[in-house]
Amino acid sequence: MPQNQQSHRKDEHISLAEKYYHAAEPNAFDQVRLRHDALPETDVAAIQTTATVGKWQWPFPLYIEAMTGGSTQTGALNARLGKIAAATHLPMATGSQSVAIKDASLAPTFSCVRDNDPQGLVFGNLGAGHSLTAAKTAIKMLNADALELHLNVVQELVMPEGDRHFKWLANIQAITAALPIPVIIKEVGFGISRPTMTKLYQAGVRYLDLGGHGGTNFADIENRRRPQREMSYLSDFGLSTVESLLAVQDHPTDLTILAAGGIRTPLDAIKALILGADAVGMAGVVLHELLHHTDAEVIQWLQDWQAQFKLLMALVGATTIADLHQLTDKLILSPDLLAYQTTLKK
Repeated sequence: MPQNQQSHRKDEHISLAEKYYHAAEPNAFDQVRLRHDALPETDVAAIQTTATVGKWQWPFPLYIEAMTGGSTQTGALNARLGKIAAATHLPMATGSQSVAIKDASLAPTFSCVRDNDPQGLVFGNLGAGHSLTAAKTAIKMLNADALELHLNVVQELVMPEGDRHFKWLANIQAITAALPIPVIIKEVGFGISRPTMTKLYQAGVRYLDLGGHGGTNFADIENRRRPQREMSYLSDFGLSTVESLLAVQDHPTDLTILAAGGIRTPLDAIKALILGADAVGMAGVVLHELLHHTDAEVIQWLQDWQAQFKLLMALVGATTIADLHQLTDKLILSPDLLAYQTTLKK
């Protein structure tokens, strides 16, 4: 595809993601409730939010998930996100850098993140089919601390100009083994099943971003780019983030689980961490705030979000992030989720 068309597609993705963003739209986190304990015996002043996330210690178990880059408009958004990540001390990932691998003139639309967040954790991002050489270029572009390799079969199949070759596992194994920094394998909104987790773990993957259904829907976005809009039947395809968390609850202890896809509120994040996530990522809701507010207002919103998260930790009786992982007895799952959980045991 000509590079100007790829840049236009990046702009289309942002426009469509915002146009069809619905903050109150229900998702699977609404099918999870928490048993209330009126005597939590906690003190907000004692709450510690430091999280062990693989090789890192994060001050807070939240990151800004991959969104954008690759055009003038999206480069400006990335520059703002870099400033916001720096001010809030949150890790962040860029959108796919593939367009800048093909056209080096677009690299500044990604490297501006590092320019504006020189000390923070910044993750690069490429499709899982890219070469080791491309991966090294993407890392150098950002001086990245980790590289996300994304799995997006559904998106590619619905995308009018998408890829049709999906033999990725051997490449993932080779890149994971060769790079000196962590490789995070992530889905883009269709979830990770237990068999997929097992295959990836056996290939050497130790960081897994579940990227479940419930947030930005790339099947919908790409279908709206099709002239006939004829693949709308895939709009609810895939596993939700909650279903993915349930599927991988028995994961190996050295596998780091990141949960993105449908995290809207601090309560969603609390639920995800109790379900087993080491940290949670947000994209669509952050983009919405970014497009409608100043940088200072987005920073304040994220700081308020983090403060509310601490209040909810006290509410459920947790003083540390590790405590949250021990509170599975507080989960109340909907009948649909209970039925799904039963299928996992077969």
